[in-house]
Amino acid sequence: MPIKIPQHLPAKEILEKENIFIMDDSRAAQQDIRPLNILILNLMPEKEKTERQLLRLLGNTPLQVNITFLKTATYDSKNTSQYHLEEFYLTFAEVKEKKYDGMIITGAPIELMEFEEVHYWNELKEILDWTERNVTSALHICWGAQAALYHHFGINKYTLPRKCSGVFSHRVLDHTEKLLRGFDDEFFAPHSRNTDISEETLESHPELKLLASSEEAGALIISSRDSRKIMITGHLEYEATTLAEEYMRDKEKGIGIEMPENYFPQDDPEKNPTNRWRSHAHLFFSNWLNYYVYQETPYEWD
Repeated sequence: MPIKIPQHLPAKEILEKENIFIMDDSRAAQQDIRPLNILILNLMPEKEKTERQLLRLLGNTPLQVNITFLKTATYDSKNTSQYHLEEFYLTFAEVKEKKYDGMIITGAPIELMEFEEVHYWNELKEILDWTERNVTSALHICWGAQAALYHHFGINKYTLPRKCSGVFSHRVLDHTEKLLRGFDDEFFAPHSRNTDISEETLESHPELKLLASSEEAGALIISSRDSRKIMITGHLEYEATTLAEEYMRDKEKGIGIEMPENYFPQDDPEKNPTNRWRSHAHLFFSNWLNYYVYQETPYEWD
């Protein structure tokens, strides 16, 4: 949250140059505070697990955050009970007349399919277009990020020779970006995907900014120039054991998959992995909620 200081305090200029978030008396006097309304389109198979992961991070704020869960109407989840979906989820038809301060579109384990082959692709395109008029800031995760880059910016994914799975070191490319405020120069983040986006294509696109990247895992955090669309190709929301659960699940299915990189201690799946990205996950979601949602959303939507 911002530091409120007198408008003409000499330290103000220095703090602003250091990228410290401050607010002077005149702006503070004009601020009204209300709960933030966040819509989550949960495309992951194990929806209850994803709910827990995201809510843990969205709850780390002094602001009241109202959450609405959204499901697709054109595809029924096979891994979540119908009772849970009917009790806690709405469809797009039930929310499209409303305005939301922020929205999260999750990943989905379908990245090897062409976008147009996805059962709910037409529905998702309608939702993505709707966010431009009805959502202050939209955060897209993993396949959701690839879908947004394809639909909004015409950038397609490509298949990797082998799955990108593990915990990788990333570097911050723009220290002035508010989304990365407080980040270390290097930080860890998990990835779990079979496809990727060309960094060269991202960097050359006039409407996009590449904010964080890894030599091993490629682009991680991308933003539109107006900061209303955030794309993250990894999974900062993952718990310490999520990659292990995915690895064991795929092994049991007989899928030829390699062990997640830089993850198990001494590359021993019998040893419990440690979470090396938790602090940056909290920081990322806190920055998004504060700078891109709370500070930008109107008090009353017109």
